[in-house]
Amino acid sequence: MDSRTKRRLSPGELDGLARRALGAGVRSSAELTDGFANAVWRLTLDDGREVVLKLSPPPELEQLTYERHLLRMEAQVCELAAAAGVPVAALLAAGFDDPVLGGDYLVLGALDGVSWNAVTTALTSGGEEALRRELGRHLARFNAVTGDVFGYPHAGITGATWREAYLAMTGALLADVERYPTPLPLPPAEIAARLAAAAPALDEVTTPHLVHFDVWAGNVFLDLTGPPRIQAIIDHERAFWGDPLADFVTPTIFAELREDDPLLAGYREVTPLELTPAARVRLDLYRAYLYLILLVENGPRQYPEAEYARLRDAATTALTEVLGRLPAGSVTGS
Repeated sequence: MDSRTKRRLSPGELDGLARRALGAGVRSSAELTDGFANAVWRLTLDDGREVVLKLSPPPELEQLTYERHLLRMEAQVCELAAAAGVPVAALLAAGFDDPVLGGDYLVLGALDGVSWNAVTTALTSGGEEALRRELGRHLARFNAVTGDVFGYPHAGITGATWREAYLAMTGALLADVERYPTPLPLPPAEIAARLAAAAPALDEVTTPHLVHFDVWAGNVFLDLTGPPRIQAIIDHERAFWGDPLADFVTPTIFAELREDDPLLAGYREVTPLELTPAARVRLDLYRAYLYLILLVENGPRQYPEAEYARLRDAATTALTEVLGRLPAGSVTGS
């Protein structure tokens, strides 16, 4: 997706928004261009504060069904995660259907750390393991937050049970293929049938838990002023209410969750977690969902081919493998 399709604000509009939201004008601004949907600026206010402004895309921007009202979910998650003791950027202000902008915005406290994937000096193996273990503890606290409904409430994709919500979520994504034709390893109807056949394993999940589902190194900020530690987990906009196990998929993308993973050890320091046969099936169902997202989202975003080809090929191969090993019926118990 070309960055020109994002919502644009002039310096005067940025200043006006900051004054309305925070009571201070903008001394300087720098647009952060890594994202593909929300427009993001780092602002220095005239009272010295450093903040990050996130602005929802214009209504005409092509998006996947589950991506509706992403900033509303992020605002909710920022408050819930902070209350649960998870390190996140402070939510300073939020506006929905802003009468001036005609969209949603968030203002977050700026972080002074560095994203994990941008660390240029290699961490020691012990340092990597310690950070991964710390991340596991934070994920356990994040997942401990519970809600009232499964799925994506702000996008209108929900279910009374986790099985119902999961099939609605994957169904919405496969329906998006009709709008954005996407090469998949199997026809969408066959993929849906395979997911539905294995979905009874999801019935073990009876309470909606908060799931980030986008915890990769780029969304983890580190404080490197002393021994490396996690400063904050960011970008909660794609979170949903579901099974905590789903949060192990992105940190182990294109691989298996091993029993000796420090991430799992850290998680277990906070809450018990057993990888039963049914849990392994659930993990594969969540892997299938993530790989589908990676493939289908290229439809509206149109990533540069040279940059996207390797990810597309890896996601296609991994999705094929996962679909091939999903059981034709439910797996329950240990």
